[in-house]
Amino acid sequence: MLIKPPLGEYPAHYETYVKLVQEGNLAEILVEQLQTTTELIQSLTEETGDHKYAPGKWSIKEVLGHVADTERIMAYRMLCIARGDQTPLPGYDENEYVAGASFAASGLSDILKDYSAVRCSTLTLLRGITEEAWLRTGTANNGLISARALAAIIAGHERHHIHIIQERYLSTV
Repeated sequence: MLIKPPLGEYPAHYETYVKLVQEGNLAEILVEQLQTTTELIQSLTEETGDHKYAPGKWSIKEVLGHVADTERIMAYRMLCIARGDQTPLPGYDENEYVAGASFAASGLSDILKDYSAVRCSTLTLLRGITEEAWLRTGTANNGLISARALAAIIAGHERHHIHIIQERYLSTV
């Protein structure tokens, strides 16, 4: 069942994200997030999208781009694990990914379209995974993780960053 996983299904460092996910169907939670995140980002100006709450921090555009990139990576891991692939999957450096992207030069609406496309793709993937496959485990970033845990991490990771946008970025604009 596509519900919040117990701690044993993922490395402890993901608990920060998983604990932010309310109980319920993870696919429904991801659909709700798509709507609320889209509404939030559409309410911002381009200038606000470029805002950084402190020197050396990412802009809102970079945060949203990071959320989309991370979801792509987690969804790929979910696909591999759900299909029974036991190939160890690598980690990634989020700062290098943001530095290597062109989020700062992109329009906020373009980054939002990318985020939306990624989320819709993730939702399509979720709908095609069987109940049995959700509990399959594999190795990602040197840790044992289930396909179901990756769905929860996607939801919690986004919630984490949306909270940061609301609390640190939008309170200092």
